[in-house]
Amino acid sequence: MLEMRPDCERCGTDTPAAAPGAFICSFECTFCASCADQVDDICPNCGGELMDRPTRSKKLQEKNAASTKRMFKA
Repeated sequence: MLEMRPDCERCGTDTPAAAPGAFICSFECTFCASCADQVDDICPNCGGELMDRPTRSKKLQEKNAASTKRMFKA
């Protein structure tokens, strides 16, 4: 199951699980749309392809909560 990380690792922007606009690689590195565009959809951490992350409805989050661990390091 995807962690659904709560923020962009590059700029710290929130990436809520229920909202579209987050991008992930196969290691679940997570980036906002703006940062994914800046790196040409290539993960700056591992070099993998960044893809649209699926959303998780609030109802599904009640049973399978999204991660609260923020990954952005200023």
